[in-house]
Amino acid sequence: MENFYSVNGIELCAETYGDPADPAVLLIHGATASMLWWDSRLCTGLAARGRFVIRYDQRDTGRSASFPVGDPGYAMSDLAADAVGLLDALGIERAHVVAQSMSGGTALILGADHPSRVASLTFVSTSTGDEGLPPPSPSMPRLGTPDFGDRVAVEEYVVRSIEAEAAGHFDETSARDLVRQDMARAKDYEASLTNHFAMTFDSPRNGGFADLAIPVVVMHGDADPLLPLPHGEAVRDAVPGARLVVLAGMGHGLSAPYWKPFVDELGER
Repeated sequence: MENFYSVNGIELCAETYGDPADPAVLLIHGATASMLWWDSRLCTGLAARGRFVIRYDQRDTGRSASFPVGDPGYAMSDLAADAVGLLDALGIERAHVVAQSMSGGTALILGADHPSRVASLTFVSTSTGDEGLPPPSPSMPRLGTPDFGDRVAVEEYVVRSIEAEAAGHFDETSARDLVRQDMARAKDYEASLTNHFAMTFDSPRNGGFADLAIPVVVMHGDADPLLPLPHGEAVRDAVPGARLVVLAGMGHGLSAPYWKPFVDELGER
C-alpha cells in the first residue's frame, strides 16, 4: 500500500514490501522515473529473500511533491536528504541503498555525507561522470523533445526511450503499461520529464567515491547503450574495495531477465 510521508518540508509517496524487522533495502530509481520503475514483482521477490524493501517517488515523480517545470529549485543533495528523511519517517536506522543511473550521484552523497545510515551501496547502470568516458552508443536515437500538450506523443516518446535503452530486452506491452500508469499517477508529467535535468548537481560535503568506507557493489550491463560498460568500471575503480558485477547482454537498467542475479546479490547481504 502506498503511503505519504512528510519529509524535509515536502510530501513523498512510498511503498514497502516485507517485514520491517528485516534488513532494509532502499531503492532509488534514475532521472524522471517514479517508484513504479522498480517493478512490484522484483520488490516482492526481494522481500521473499528476507529484506524490507522500500520504493518511493522522488521529487517531481509520481505522487510526490511537484515543482515548477524547468525551475525545480532543489539540488541533488536535497534528494539525498529526502532519502534520509524517509528512513527517519519509517523508523529505519540503516539501509542497503540501491541507486540507478542518475541517482548514483544521490547514493554517493548518502554514502559520503550520511555513512551511518547506509549499510551498503549498490550502483546500477551509473557513472562517475569523468571526462574521457565513452559517449552513448551511436545506436541510441535522437528523440528530441515531445509535445507535452499531446499525451499520445508523450507516451510514445517515453516508450521509445525505454526501447532504445533496453538493448533488445524490450516488451512493448509492459513498457506501454508502465508509461501509462506513470502518466496517470504524476502530478505534472512534464515536470517529471524535465526537472531532474534542471536541478543543481552538487557534490558531497565529505569527499567523493574514493572516500566511501562502506561496502560497494557496481552492477552494469555490458550492452548498456547510454552509459557503456567503462562507466561502471570507472565507478569500481574509483571506490576502494568495490566489486563489479557485469551482467552479460543487459542494457541500461535492470530489465526482467536480470532480476534474479539482482535479488541474489541483495539477498546475501
